[in-house]
Amino acid sequence: MLFSLFFGAGNLIFPPILGQQAGDSFIPAIIGFILTGVGLPLLAVIAIALSGRDMQHLAGQVSPRFGIFFAIVVYVSLGPAMGIPRVANVAYEMGFSSFLTAHEASNPWILFLYTFIFFIAVFWLSLNPSKLVDRIGSWLTPMLLLSIALLFIGGVLYPIGEGGPAINEYVESPGFKGFMNGYLTMDTIAALAFGIIVLNSIRAQGVTEKRAVAKATIQAGLIAGIGLSLVYAALGYLGVTSVSLGYFKNGGQLLTDVVLNLFGRSGLILLAVIVTLACLTTCIGLVSACSQYFATLMKGMAYNRIALFICFLGLLVANLGLNKILSISEPILLVIYPVAIVLILLSFVHKWFGGYSQVYVGALIGTALMSLFDGLKGAKVPIEFAMPVLKQIPLYEQGIGWVLPAVAGGAVGYVIGKLMAARGKQPFNPTKN
Repeated sequence: MLFSLFFGAGNLIFPPILGQQAGDSFIPAIIGFILTGVGLPLLAVIAIALSGRDMQHLAGQVSPRFGIFFAIVVYVSLGPAMGIPRVANVAYEMGFSSFLTAHEASNPWILFLYTFIFFIAVFWLSLNPSKLVDRIGSWLTPMLLLSIALLFIGGVLYPIGEGGPAINEYVESPGFKGFMNGYLTMDTIAALAFGIIVLNSIRAQGVTEKRAVAKATIQAGLIAGIGLSLVYAALGYLGVTSVSLGYFKNGGQLLTDVVLNLFGRSGLILLAVIVTLACLTTCIGLVSACSQYFATLMKGMAYNRIALFICFLGLLVANLGLNKILSISEPILLVIYPVAIVLILLSFVHKWFGGYSQVYVGALIGTALMSLFDGLKGAKVPIEFAMPVLKQIPLYEQGIGWVLPAVAGGAVGYVIGKLMAARGKQPFNPTKN
């Protein structure tokens, strides 16, 4: 179930284009991609499992209000604002529209009809979240894995060609470029949302003891992580061997052309099955996670009504078109992702610094300042006035300039926390409540 929840639109289209552009630098590039596309989501699931609570509790180490604020931002981003519409659009463009003429595929009414049917299916499968294990784990996941396996076997037995030299940013720093591309899968922040689904699904099986639930969740995360790593490597390999087809602007176009060369027109049916299953399972998980959270936050609202409202909003945004959604989502992810990473990492060393909220505040201030500039840059907002200073910060050119400010801010916060403790002013520590 966890594998299928993670494996959505971005997971399918980003590894092939990475493989094609990385070429002979594929190994460091895919390792970087797996670090953020698999390693960080796995850490997020483990963090949720060990706490036994949800994302709001994790972010609440800063303050209760920030916990609510951050959770709402993440759930809205993952849900109706970006994540849910994106997977519905990819399912249409890479799955259904492959069988339409160019004129039909661009018809907004056909897109509306497809997404309307898609969200009816998502809503129905999301109505009973306790059955997600049976519905997704028992039959949707095996079908998805079988489809991907057939595609990979075809690529190994009948390779299209050989890999070429690295191009673009993969020439200078393939590992860092792969690391940054892992952001686009949205899996780390998705893991913060899916963690509570896994916990609830395990509890629904009759496992209620905290340590047993945490152990089962970690085991599920490890299995899903291994599966995702293998699939990413397989899809990336297909990209490496596709240079003879020409370079493509996005992984969706590349994967479609690879399938056409390997299996002919009939192969588009296989691709449609893979894409639709990947997007459907992820969308079910996102709707379920968002609905469970907002049903808890707004106790007067029923889960089913919230799920219906989220599907309705997702339907509206999906019909804006994939390019519009992607143009909005990238700068937002550049702001949110580093904050999520720092929260996850701090949760593992929480006891080492006494759980001082000042450490969280300092680290997140340093992170947010840098990630805000990255988001503005991603949104094409002019920031030339700040570039002389930003370029002096280590790792800024590689896209992770927030690392040093996060460490420095956390260190300052620790000193402040120790001074407050020495003066008898007990620092706020939610874990003691």
